[in-house]
Amino acid sequence: MNHPALPLFPGFAHHLLEVSPGISISAMVGGQGPGLLLLHGHPQTLAIWHKVAPTLAQHFTVVAADLRGYGDSSKPEGGPDHAAYAKRSMAQDQVRLMQQLGFAGFAVLAHDRGARVAHRLALDHPQVVSRMALLDIAPTLAMYAQTTEAFARAYWHWFFLIQPQPLPERLIAANPAAYVTDVMGNRSAGLAPFDARALAEYQRCLALPGAAHGLCEDYRASAGIDLVHDREDIAQGRRLQLPLQVLWGAQGVVQRCFDPLKEWQKVATQVSGEALPCGHYIAEEAPDALLAKALPFLQGLTA
Repeated sequence: MNHPALPLFPGFAHHLLEVSPGISISAMVGGQGPGLLLLHGHPQTLAIWHKVAPTLAQHFTVVAADLRGYGDSSKPEGGPDHAAYAKRSMAQDQVRLMQQLGFAGFAVLAHDRGARVAHRLALDHPQVVSRMALLDIAPTLAMYAQTTEAFARAYWHWFFLIQPQPLPERLIAANPAAYVTDVMGNRSAGLAPFDARALAEYQRCLALPGAAHGLCEDYRASAGIDLVHDREDIAQGRRLQLPLQVLWGAQGVVQRCFDPLKEWQKVATQVSGEALPCGHYIAEEAPDALLAKALPFLQGLTA
């Protein structure tokens, strides 16, 4: 059966690969050349990349993957400490996915939750990531440590989704389509930037069994076990050593509440970046601006 998102990715093929016992990762693969892993955010799927994937595929073998708990990837129970959704576990999924596709090393472009997975991936597996571009986040620990009323109001879902199950799961599952449009439509650009086919994919996937739980567990892990791992890195002096580009939306919450370049410079040694003329959903709101900055960087043509 053809994957519902294939029309958004002409020339790509869909793969569903088992990366560990009981865990399969869904990915669109297309293009040729060195490997480039694309990771999406909340409450979305691999479909976020459809406006930039064709151009990226002219230079890379593009692997747009669904994170564990999202899209058509596996959605296991989180467990009492949410370790199944630790960014360490979610990053390991993606390393094994890329290995199965033939890439011992690769570059990464990641947004939102996927960027948090990518951050952990590059820390835990520095030998496999050549360079990395992260979209519209500051480091997780910095964002929790610097939470203000303005941030809590804008990112209310960070605090809703970490509530004990089954309350948030029950509320999301009651109307997953509305959750998608309400959360995404409440950002600076509304729903105008989103292709109707992509929006339908986000809604289809959040209605899948276990999807609401996976989404919540991702956030529960970030408010718990992920912070433990982040603090261990700081205590042991571990920092990102690879070339890192950080891009964020000039009209977004990260811009208003944080200094993303400064925060990334605290945890990485080679950082460049700037704001782009858009809100949070950069790949869909400003695909041309994203490609103009990220493509030369990912090719190693800029710092």
